[in-house]
Amino acid sequence: MQANQQNQFDIRCEWGERGIDALREGSDVIVIVDVLSFSTCVSIATHNGAIVYPFYSKTQSAENYAHNQHALLATKNRNATGYTLSPKSLMTIPDKTKIVLPSPNGSTLSTMTGNIPTFAGCLRNARAIANHASQIGKRVSVIPAGERWFSIDFSLRPSLEDYIGAGAIIHYLSGKKSIEAQVAENTFTHFKDNLHDCFQQIGSGIELIEKGFAEDVYLASQLNVSDVAPRLIDDAYQAYSATS
Repeated sequence: MQANQQNQFDIRCEWGERGIDALREGSDVIVIVDVLSFSTCVSIATHNGAIVYPFYSKTQSAENYAHNQHALLATKNRNATGYTLSPKSLMTIPDKTKIVLPSPNGSTLSTMTGNIPTFAGCLRNARAIANHASQIGKRVSVIPAGERWFSIDFSLRPSLEDYIGAGAIIHYLSGKKSIEAQVAENTFTHFKDNLHDCFQQIGSGIELIEKGFAEDVYLASQLNVSDVAPRLIDDAYQAYSATS
Protein backbone atom coordinates (compact mmCIF):
# COMPACT_ATOMS: atom_id res chain seq x y z
CA MET A 1 0.00 0.00 0.00
CA GLN A 2 1.32 3.44 -0.90
CA ALA A 3 1.85 5.65 2.14
CA ASN A 4 0.11 8.65 0.60
CA GLN A 5 -3.08 7.06 -0.78
CA GLN A 6 -5.35 8.94 1.64
CA ASN A 7 -3.20 12.02 2.23
CA GLN A 8 -5.50 14.26 0.20
CA PHE A 9 -8.22 13.74 2.83
CA ASP A 10 -8.63 15.16 6.33
CA ILE A 11 -10.32 12.10 7.84
CA ARG A 12 -8.71 8.77 6.98
CA CYS A 13 -9.24 5.15 8.02
CA GLU A 14 -7.10 2.05 7.66
CA TRP A 15 -6.63 -1.25 9.49
CA GLY A 16 -4.10 -2.20 12.13
CA GLU A 17 -0.33 -1.91 12.20
CA ARG A 18 0.03 -1.46 8.45
CA GLY A 19 -2.66 1.19 8.61
CA ILE A 20 -0.61 3.22 11.08
CA ASP A 21 2.46 2.78 8.88
CA ALA A 22 0.50 4.04 5.88
CA LEU A 23 -1.27 6.99 7.52
CA ARG A 24 1.16 8.12 10.24
CA GLU A 25 2.86 10.69 8.03
CA GLY A 26 0.74 13.82 7.79
CA SER A 27 -1.58 12.90 10.66
CA ASP A 28 -2.34 15.50 13.32
CA VAL A 29 -4.07 12.88 15.47
CA ILE A 30 -4.32 9.08 15.50
CA VAL A 31 -7.25 7.26 17.10
CA ILE A 32 -6.84 3.58 18.04
CA VAL A 33 -10.12 1.62 18.00
CA ASP A 34 -10.17 -1.80 19.69
CA VAL A 35 -13.76 -2.13 20.89
CA LEU A 36 -13.70 -5.67 22.33
CA SER A 37 -12.10 -4.85 24.57
CA PHE A 38 -8.95 -2.68 24.94
CA SER A 39 -10.45 0.71 24.00
CA THR A 40 -13.61 0.05 25.98
CA CYS A 41 -11.51 -0.86 29.02
CA VAL A 42 -9.48 2.33 28.60
CA SER A 43 -12.65 4.40 28.25
CA ILE A 44 -14.22 3.00 31.41
CA ALA A 45 -11.04 3.25 33.47
CA THR A 46 -10.16 6.81 32.45
CA HIS A 47 -13.78 7.90 32.89
CA ASN A 48 -13.27 6.90 36.53
CA GLY A 49 -9.99 8.84 36.70
CA ALA A 50 -7.60 5.91 36.36
CA ILE A 51 -4.32 6.07 34.42
CA VAL A 52 -3.89 3.25 31.90
CA TYR A 53 -0.56 2.03 30.55
CA PRO A 54 -0.88 0.04 27.32
CA PHE A 55 1.71 -2.72 27.19
CA TYR A 56 3.27 -4.78 24.46
CA SER A 57 6.89 -5.89 24.43
CA LYS A 58 8.93 -8.82 23.14
CA THR A 59 11.77 -8.11 25.56
CA GLN A 60 10.12 -7.19 28.86
CA SER A 61 7.46 -8.93 30.93
CA ALA A 62 4.20 -7.21 31.78
CA GLU A 63 4.93 -7.90 35.45
CA ASN A 64 8.25 -6.04 35.31
CA TYR A 65 6.72 -3.17 33.37
CA ALA A 66 3.91 -2.77 35.91
CA HIS A 67 6.43 -2.87 38.75
CA ASN A 68 8.53 -0.14 37.09
CA GLN A 69 5.45 2.04 36.62
CA HIS A 70 4.27 1.42 40.20
CA ALA A 71 1.05 0.19 38.64
CA LEU A 72 -1.35 -2.71 38.98
CA LEU A 73 -1.41 -5.31 36.23
CA ALA A 74 -4.65 -6.40 34.59
CA THR A 75 -4.67 -10.07 33.69
CA LYS A 76 -5.71 -11.30 30.26
CA ASN A 77 -7.85 -14.00 31.92
CA ARG A 78 -11.33 -12.49 32.17
CA ASN A 79 -12.34 -15.15 34.67
CA ALA A 80 -9.71 -14.07 37.16
CA THR A 81 -10.53 -11.97 40.19
CA GLY A 82 -9.46 -8.34 40.24
CA TYR A 83 -8.83 -6.21 37.16
CA THR A 84 -8.74 -7.95 33.78
CA LEU A 85 -9.31 -7.17 30.12
CA SER A 86 -13.02 -7.47 30.89
CA PRO A 87 -14.60 -3.99 30.82
CA LYS A 88 -16.94 -5.05 33.62
CA SER A 89 -13.98 -5.56 35.95
CA LEU A 90 -13.00 -1.89 35.60
CA MET A 91 -16.38 -0.31 36.25
CA THR A 92 -15.50 0.63 39.84
CA ILE A 93 -11.76 1.23 39.50
CA PRO A 94 -10.84 4.13 41.84
CA ASP A 95 -9.61 7.55 40.79
CA LYS A 96 -5.82 7.86 40.25
CA THR A 97 -5.31 4.10 40.02
CA LYS A 98 -2.41 3.18 37.74
CA ILE A 99 -3.01 0.02 35.75
CA VAL A 100 -1.21 -1.79 32.93
CA LEU A 101 -3.37 -3.30 30.18
CA PRO A 102 -1.54 -5.92 28.08
CA SER A 103 -3.24 -6.35 24.71
CA PRO A 104 -2.03 -7.86 21.42
CA ASN A 105 -4.11 -5.38 19.44
CA GLY A 106 -4.87 -2.01 21.06
CA SER A 107 -1.73 -1.88 23.18
CA THR A 108 0.49 -2.88 20.27
CA LEU A 109 -0.92 -0.10 18.08
CA SER A 110 -0.55 2.40 20.91
CA THR A 111 3.21 1.84 20.90
CA MET A 112 3.51 2.67 17.18
CA THR A 113 2.28 6.25 16.96
CA GLY A 114 5.44 8.01 18.13
CA ASN A 115 4.95 11.64 19.06
CA ILE A 116 1.62 12.02 17.22
CA PRO A 117 -1.25 12.80 19.63
CA THR A 118 -3.03 9.49 20.17
CA PHE A 119 -6.46 8.64 21.58
CA ALA A 120 -8.16 5.35 22.48
CA GLY A 121 -11.63 5.42 20.91
CA CYS A 122 -14.71 3.25 21.10
CA LEU A 123 -18.48 3.62 20.93
CA ARG A 124 -18.72 4.77 24.54
CA ASN A 125 -16.64 7.88 23.87
CA ALA A 126 -17.02 8.38 20.11
CA ARG A 127 -18.34 11.95 20.21
CA ALA A 128 -15.85 13.00 22.91
CA ILE A 129 -12.94 11.58 20.91
CA ALA A 130 -14.02 13.44 17.77
CA ASN A 131 -14.48 16.71 19.66
CA HIS A 132 -11.12 16.57 21.39
CA ALA A 133 -9.23 15.33 18.34
CA SER A 134 -10.63 18.23 16.34
CA GLN A 135 -9.21 20.67 18.87
CA ILE A 136 -5.71 19.39 18.09
CA GLY A 137 -5.81 19.27 14.30
CA LYS A 138 -8.00 18.58 11.31
CA ARG A 139 -6.07 15.59 9.86
CA VAL A 140 -7.31 12.62 11.86
CA SER A 141 -6.42 9.00 11.12
CA VAL A 142 -8.79 6.45 12.66
CA ILE A 143 -7.30 2.96 13.02
CA PRO A 144 -9.60 -0.02 13.68
CA ALA A 145 -7.37 -2.59 15.35
CA GLY A 146 -9.04 -5.81 14.25
CA GLU A 147 -8.50 -9.20 15.84
CA ARG A 148 -5.98 -11.98 15.20
CA TRP A 149 -6.24 -15.46 13.75
CA PHE A 150 -4.64 -16.91 16.88
CA SER A 151 -5.12 -20.55 15.89
CA ILE A 152 -3.66 -20.08 12.41
CA ASP A 153 -0.88 -17.56 11.81
CA PHE A 154 -1.63 -14.56 14.07
CA SER A 155 -2.48 -12.46 11.02
CA LEU A 156 -5.00 -9.61 11.09
CA ARG A 157 -8.68 -10.56 11.21
CA PRO A 158 -10.80 -7.46 10.42
CA SER A 159 -13.61 -7.18 12.96
CA LEU A 160 -16.99 -5.55 12.47
CA GLU A 161 -17.09 -4.11 16.00
CA ASP A 162 -13.92 -2.10 15.40
CA TYR A 163 -15.17 -0.93 12.01
CA ILE A 164 -18.42 0.26 13.60
CA GLY A 165 -16.48 1.98 16.39
CA ALA A 166 -14.19 3.69 13.89
CA GLY A 167 -17.21 4.74 11.85
CA ALA A 168 -18.87 6.25 14.91
CA ILE A 169 -15.87 8.48 15.60
CA ILE A 170 -15.63 9.42 11.92
CA HIS A 171 -19.34 10.29 11.97
CA TYR A 172 -18.69 13.06 14.51
CA LEU A 173 -15.61 14.43 12.74
CA SER A 174 -15.77 17.30 10.26
CA GLY A 175 -13.56 17.51 7.20
CA LYS A 176 -13.00 15.86 3.85
CA LYS A 177 -13.37 12.12 4.38
CA SER A 178 -11.65 9.42 2.37
CA ILE A 179 -13.77 6.72 0.75
CA GLU A 180 -12.41 4.28 3.34
CA ALA A 181 -13.58 6.62 6.12
CA GLN A 182 -16.97 7.09 4.48
CA VAL A 183 -17.55 3.35 4.24
CA ALA A 184 -16.72 2.94 7.95
CA GLU A 185 -19.10 5.79 8.78
CA ASN A 186 -21.85 4.23 6.65
CA THR A 187 -21.38 0.94 8.48
CA PHE A 188 -21.90 2.72 11.80
CA THR A 189 -24.98 4.63 10.66
CA HIS A 190 -26.51 1.41 9.32
CA PHE A 191 -26.29 -0.25 12.75
CA LYS A 192 -26.38 2.72 15.16
CA ASP A 193 -30.03 2.23 16.20
CA ASN A 194 -29.45 -1.46 17.00
CA LEU A 195 -25.89 -1.59 18.28
CA HIS A 196 -26.50 -4.05 21.10
CA ASP A 197 -28.41 -6.46 18.87
CA CYS A 198 -25.64 -6.19 16.30
CA PHE A 199 -22.90 -6.87 18.84
CA GLN A 200 -24.73 -9.95 20.07
CA GLN A 201 -24.59 -11.41 16.56
CA ILE A 202 -21.05 -10.64 15.39
CA GLY A 203 -18.31 -13.22 15.83
CA SER A 204 -16.42 -11.59 18.70
CA GLY A 205 -19.65 -10.83 20.56
CA ILE A 206 -20.95 -14.37 20.19
CA GLU A 207 -17.64 -15.73 21.47
CA LEU A 208 -17.69 -13.55 24.58
CA ILE A 209 -21.34 -14.26 25.32
CA GLU A 210 -20.72 -18.01 25.06
CA LYS A 211 -17.88 -17.62 27.58
CA GLY A 212 -20.14 -15.80 30.03
CA PHE A 213 -19.23 -12.18 29.30
CA ALA A 214 -22.49 -10.84 27.91
CA GLU A 215 -22.15 -7.72 30.08
CA ASP A 216 -18.83 -6.88 28.40
CA VAL A 217 -20.59 -6.99 25.04
CA TYR A 218 -23.33 -4.71 26.35
CA LEU A 219 -20.85 -2.21 27.79
CA ALA A 220 -18.91 -2.13 24.52
CA SER A 221 -22.07 -1.45 22.52
CA GLN A 222 -23.13 1.65 24.47
CA LEU A 223 -22.87 4.87 22.46
CA ASN A 224 -21.63 8.22 23.81
CA VAL A 225 -22.03 7.40 27.49
CA SER A 226 -18.69 9.01 28.38
CA ASP A 227 -17.49 12.55 27.77
CA VAL A 228 -13.88 11.60 28.58
CA ALA A 229 -11.36 11.30 25.76
CA PRO A 230 -8.42 9.07 26.79
CA ARG A 231 -5.19 10.54 25.36
CA LEU A 232 -1.80 8.86 25.45
CA ILE A 233 0.38 11.12 27.61
CA ASP A 234 3.73 9.99 29.05
CA ASP A 235 3.08 6.42 27.90
CA ALA A 236 -0.33 6.23 29.59
CA TYR A 237 -3.91 6.95 28.59
CA GLN A 238 -5.36 9.69 30.74
CA ALA A 239 -8.53 11.75 30.74
CA TYR A 240 -7.82 14.62 28.36
CA SER A 241 -9.06 18.16 28.29
CA ALA A 242 -8.00 21.06 26.10
CA THR A 243 -5.85 22.36 28.96
CA SER A 244 -4.05 19.04 29.54
